[in-house]
Parts: sequence; C-alpha cells; structure tokens
Amino acid sequence: MRALVVVGLLGVLALAFVVTAIVRDSQGNAGTAAGCPDGWPLADLTLHEPKDVKINVLNATDESGRAGTVADDFRNRKFQVQKVGNAPKGVPNVAVLRYGPKAVGSAHLLQAYFLNNAKWEYDEKRTDDVVDVVLGNNFQQLATTTEVNQSLGDAGPPEAPKGSCPSPAAK
Repeated sequence: MRALVVVGLLGVLALAFVVTAIVRDSQGNAGTAAGCPDGWPLADLTLHEPKDVKINVLNATDESGRAGTVADDFRNRKFQVQKVGNAPKGVPNVAVLRYGPKAVGSAHLLQAYFLNNAKWEYDEKRTDDVVDVVLGNNFQQLATTTEVNQSLGDAGPPEAPKGSCPSPAAK
C-alpha cells in the first residue's frame, strides 16, 4: 500500500513538472513569425505549383541561345518565364538560383529540376517573388517529372534561410 502511495505521488509530481515546463516554455514561438527577431525577413516556404512560379532564365554558359531553349522547356512545364537573357560567363555549376524571402518555396521547387545540384544564392534584401535561374557550364537538361518528384522527396520541405523566419502563411 505504501509503495502505491509513493508511485501515485511521483506520478502527480511528474505531471506537475510537465505542465509547468509547457506553460513556461519561452520558445513556443521559435521558428514562427511571432517569434521572429525585429528586422528579419519572413520567408515564404509555400511549395507552389509550377504555374504559380515566376522565373528569369539567364545564360552564363559558352553556348549561345541556351537560355531561350531552357526557358521554352520551363514554359512547357507551366512556369511563368518573365525574362530571358544572358548573365556574365563563368558559372561552373549546373545552375545558380538567386532569390529573396518571397521566393524560398519556389527556389526549393526549382532546385528539384536541377536534381538538387544548383547553387543557392539567397538575398534577404530582395523584395520580389521571382527566382533567377542562371544556367552554368555543367548544365545538361532539366529533370523529368519523376526525377523532380524524387528530388523533392529527398530534399524534404523548404526551410527558412539563415537570418529569416517562416511567414505565417507557410505553416
């Protein structure tokens, strides 16, 4: 009987400890807009459909006209191609994705079209929701639908870049 009382008392104390810890949790808003430090941008982590993603396609390869061909490929996949042009040569990567807080989820989707081999260039001061896709010398072709889906699964959900917080709509 005495052991039962001790076990009951320990259970009540454990429950009280857990409730106190939850109530006093000062990190309840960590990682959300409510817990975001002043001045930090809010990152849109929404994984948009291609039809809702705006891109600029820029050629940094030695092959003339490459941006136009790839822009057509993106249009055929329902992306909103805003601009097509050239960028300074010398990008050794497959591609570079340049974007700001409003395009984090869109950049995450586009990364899958490069099989997660594009270089990220996040600019917290950028205010538009467009992603610049800069084609590098190692670019071969865009991934197939199956490869894109697999890459998205491998990459996991979009995350807020360092120095930003998820926007409330991203929850």
